[in-house]
Amino acid sequence: MAGVIDLRSDTVTKPCQNMRELMATTQVGDDVYGEDPTVNELEIFAANLLNKDAAVFCPSGTQSNLMGLLSHCGRGDEYIVGSAAHTYLYEGGGAAVLGSIQPQPLVLNENATMDLAELENSIKPKDVHFARTKLICLENTHGGRSLPKGYTQQVKAIANRHNLAIHLDGARLFNAVVDSKTTAAELTADFDSVSICLSKGLGAPVGSLLVGSKALVEEARHWRKMLGGGMRQAGILASAGLYALQNNINRLEKDHRRAELLALALNKIDGVKLPYGSSFTNMLYVEVNQGMKKRLSDHAAKRNILLPEGDKMRLVTHLDIDDNDIQTIIELFQLSA
Repeated sequence: MAGVIDLRSDTVTKPCQNMRELMATTQVGDDVYGEDPTVNELEIFAANLLNKDAAVFCPSGTQSNLMGLLSHCGRGDEYIVGSAAHTYLYEGGGAAVLGSIQPQPLVLNENATMDLAELENSIKPKDVHFARTKLICLENTHGGRSLPKGYTQQVKAIANRHNLAIHLDGARLFNAVVDSKTTAAELTADFDSVSICLSKGLGAPVGSLLVGSKALVEEARHWRKMLGGGMRQAGILASAGLYALQNNINRLEKDHRRAELLALALNKIDGVKLPYGSSFTNMLYVEVNQGMKKRLSDHAAKRNILLPEGDKMRLVTHLDIDDNDIQTIIELFQLSA
């Protein structure tokens, strides 16, 4: 639908014209045989970007996270994860259902961290009564929040003491890169494996990568095949991901700036509450009463604006939202107050 302003997620972006043209003309081969040159180029580019040995391309972030968990853990093993983290709460329980891997969820603090003492205390002793703790999973960003500086090094120290691996759900890693004014390699240096998504703020239509050591990625390719992720002439999709990594990282700053502008404006409107007081990278959370929510819904429908459901609305900026759209959204809330 033309002219729609969609704030539900950064997954709703459409490929730009340059990306579409590249997809139409890219070289392809059979990726399951390792013969798709564009997939190979994307995997090498991503591995170099994170300063890791290798990468494997797959259809979704759910699959790349699951491939990572299955590559680190066996049946009866355990991974420690935040109770609100995507790998635990929003990926269908795949690790437990398909891998017989037990999750040990811990409360996530408001800054997207787990308490370090609680984390270490939750690691199971070597005893036949317990699942074997093998992996710690973190997420960056989580709820738009970037992990605090130095936190992953502290988690790494705990992992080293207990001979554990660390996996990062980096679905929005590059939002954290821009927010932290650093590099992807620096933010992922402490991790044994990293999942990165190409179809959120980076604007590709589909695709994720699992990045890590050569041995881990080789194991992950086996799981990708078993999970139905071998896509044959996948270079058409990989070219979009390559374009996204080469062109759409730095522009994420625009999304962050627009989210901040929106948060500042909404904070001044009677009846609108920002429970966290501000925006985080490209996200802000908004609460309104039921009467205002009904007015918002009515006015939004007339203006082709899509808002998320729920009492605490998560508004997400992305490459298909411009400055004029931000002003339109502000006026929508002002009209509905």
